[in-house]
Amino acid sequence: MVLDLGREPEARFPHEAEYLSKDVVTREELDYCISRVGFFSGDNRAGIERTLHRISAIRNRKGDIIGLTCRVGRAVFGTTLMIQDLIESGRSILLLGRPGVGKTTALREIARVLADDLLKRVVIIDTSNEIAGDGDIPHPAIGRARRMQVARPELQHQVMIEAVENHMPEVIVIDEIGTELEAIAARTIAERGVQLIGTAHGNRIENLMKNPTLSDLVGGIQSVTLGDDEARRRGTQKSILERKAPPTFEIAIEMLERQRWTIHDDVAITIDTLLRGRIPAPQERSLSETGEVKIIQTQSKPEPTMANELDALRLAKSGWGGAGHMRPVPFSSEDSLTPEVRDFQSLLDESFRYQEVLNPDMERKMGPNGEDLPLHVYPYAVSRSQLDQVIQTLKLPVILTKDIDCADVVFALRSHVKSHGKLKQVARMKQVPIVSIKSNSIPQIARGLRRLLNIDEPESEVLDINMFSTGSNDGEMEALEEARLAVEQIVIPKGQPVELLPRPSQVRKMQHELIEHYRLQSQSFGEEPNRRLRIYPA
Repeated sequence: MVLDLGREPEARFPHEAEYLSKDVVTREELDYCISRVGFFSGDNRAGIERTLHRISAIRNRKGDIIGLTCRVGRAVFGTTLMIQDLIESGRSILLLGRPGVGKTTALREIARVLADDLLKRVVIIDTSNEIAGDGDIPHPAIGRARRMQVARPELQHQVMIEAVENHMPEVIVIDEIGTELEAIAARTIAERGVQLIGTAHGNRIENLMKNPTLSDLVGGIQSVTLGDDEARRRGTQKSILERKAPPTFEIAIEMLERQRWTIHDDVAITIDTLLRGRIPAPQERSLSETGEVKIIQTQSKPEPTMANELDALRLAKSGWGGAGHMRPVPFSSEDSLTPEVRDFQSLLDESFRYQEVLNPDMERKMGPNGEDLPLHVYPYAVSRSQLDQVIQTLKLPVILTKDIDCADVVFALRSHVKSHGKLKQVARMKQVPIVSIKSNSIPQIARGLRRLLNIDEPESEVLDINMFSTGSNDGEMEALEEARLAVEQIVIPKGQPVELLPRPSQVRKMQHELIEHYRLQSQSFGEEPNRRLRIYPA
């Protein structure tokens, strides 16, 4: 309910609002309401004793209250059914979400479950009396959990440390971690082996990661400068972002709606994935009207070697690992198999026979050394982002690896292979072939991977810029390089048109021909000598 001086009183529901009276709110009515509630603390919040209602004040420049926001608070049981297993795991949990989505309600129910059902010593740091209500006696909704009040909001971090030092908690519940001191206190508590349940400002984990004040809750972010060799090996820039430390909270929950939550079961893996520019694979949990919990595990990528029963069978039958190295064939001794494994083997055998009946001429695809696909490629000095783009666009059975011991082949830039004798020595010792490409461009990468997988290049395959450079001078090469970079760095990835620099007609013709091989449209416009090309996205 909203009471503003000189305006009609209003009741706001989740999807609509209604006026409670046609009479405007007067100063006397505001003063009467203020006298019936508790003390307004430093954060301009008060409550009503033995209830969970929360009253927040709006003040004018003189400090007088000219508006009240009265939020109806209630204990809702059963809100933690979706994450019951996570609560019982003993790991620290961080709740994220927009205001009003139910973070404090869930926090209150988690505290009750931990204290009453799991019989743990729970201490609630109740800064604004929002979790356990106003007054000295906490609301029954928190069960056996104990509540510590905070005199002033800026002292919350001190009360957090005091709770650990004086009251032997197994679990500490904190609402609204919002300052750097509170984030440091939370890490100190977690390092002492106490389970943390808390909420923080932020709608998603990406918001928290970019918040310099609270990023320590998910491990913190730091800039790291790599050496030349390591940067070439990774195919990245020399300056990259990495996680600074283990996360304070091991589990993060994004409360998208009241009955639909996104679960990041391992915050460390999620943050590392985001820093590498990839999309994490969290769980989606929802609660149906009948009370049934539905769990959907999203997948950023399919599993490389055991994507289905047929892939597992292929590895087992051939005795080749996914990295092209021989390994003992599993399921070799019937006597040593458990019933579960024996049933799985029969399932695979039946699957293989079924495939052979459907397609007797079925050929097994092999890598360059006869190893099973997908092919594990170790990139060296080749742009990993462009490799990922080519693999995804062409849907190639290739997996990039950072460990040369697990690689079937080394995919490297030719100029770096010539000047790096150690790479050739290691590859020779581990019997891993090296495939090199001339330039770090998408056409060259696509050609190299197709050649590696013995895939015929179609007639419309993107041609390398060097095919256009016969008999050309430096100006023509510069113009073609400009067109190539514009296409590969702006037009294709960003979908934006690009205008090139003015060029002579013969050079523009060569640029047109190059752009046609990318299956893109280009047009000349302007008057000589400023006539130039504009490249359009597909």
